[in-house]
Amino acid sequence: MRLDPFYLIVDSAEWIARLVPLGVKLVQLRIKDGTEAEIRGDIRKAKTVCCAHGCQLIVNDYWQLAIEEGCDFLHLGQEDLAGADLRAIRAAGLKLGLSTHDDVELETALAAEPDYIALGPVYPTILKQMKWAPQGLGRLSEWKARMGNLPLVAIGGLNVDRIDGVFAHGADSAAVVTDITLNSDPEGRTGQWLEATARWRR
Repeated sequence: MRLDPFYLIVDSAEWIARLVPLGVKLVQLRIKDGTEAEIRGDIRKAKTVCCAHGCQLIVNDYWQLAIEEGCDFLHLGQEDLAGADLRAIRAAGLKLGLSTHDDVELETALAAEPDYIALGPVYPTILKQMKWAPQGLGRLSEWKARMGNLPLVAIGGLNVDRIDGVFAHGADSAAVVTDITLNSDPEGRTGQWLEATARWRR
């Protein structure tokens, strides 16, 4: 399986409607708060936009809703993985991505036979408090060697200037959140990411 090299992560269907039409081909909807009805509504809106623009939608955490709404890709953190029904997820035909931060989590992820694995934070991140120190580029190379042909997603503190480094150290895709959503010109920054990752898309 191939992932687009530019992996956008946003927290609402509104962001997806705003940025996916610019040419984004891989986006994760990561909603942390909301009622089930609100989250279901956002998944439906996001799915509609992504289908219209040939973009792969990945739903974060809410595996039951992803199954019920006919989604085809799911991302789980380690805590969510522990409580998820992998058999039901696979029976529904969903592809699966998993987060990792250390060696134990990598082993847990590999045992679940996911479709990709994410490593982070590569650099310091302001997105959320982390008990893990920045992993650095060398850890990407180590993870990639241990993962074999599985796609590796780099996440945490990435910006346009750091893209070349993560790909040179084995990442297949670079995930970004705040470098776009906190930018004064999110559309313009999205365009910069699309341009900067173009040579890995060919």
